[in-house]
Amino acid sequence: MYKTILVPVENRETDETILRHIRPLAKLTNARLMLVHVADGWAARNFEHLKLQESEEMRHDREYLAGLEKKLRAEGFEVSSVLAMGEPATEIIKLARTESVELIAMSTHGHRFISDLLYGSTADKVRHSVDIPVLLLKVKR
Repeated sequence: MYKTILVPVENRETDETILRHIRPLAKLTNARLMLVHVADGWAARNFEHLKLQESEEMRHDREYLAGLEKKLRAEGFEVSSVLAMGEPATEIIKLARTESVELIAMSTHGHRFISDLLYGSTADKVRHSVDIPVLLLKVKR
């Protein structure tokens, strides 16, 4: 059913919401987990174009992904991770289209910023742009 599940993470404690839910599904289907964090600060958005050095935030994000990957491997999961740079929805959609992914599992927070109200949330953009199932779990506050 699911061979690879793409799991966007935000480098926050709320990531555990989706990870707690997706672990049993991944075990049941023997799916590989592909974690992605999208660094979206100024340096990340301009990294390639301006040939910038990795920012402290990007290094921290890379360490977070490595630690999460190590933890999930220790639990018996096959897992890989990607640190993408740019606009989160765009990068998640791009990965879903270029990798063999059968499911995207992500958490949603509801409207947090005025930009979510004006432009829509990352989750909305992703679910309307891909042709594979998207599992959305609302983070409980």
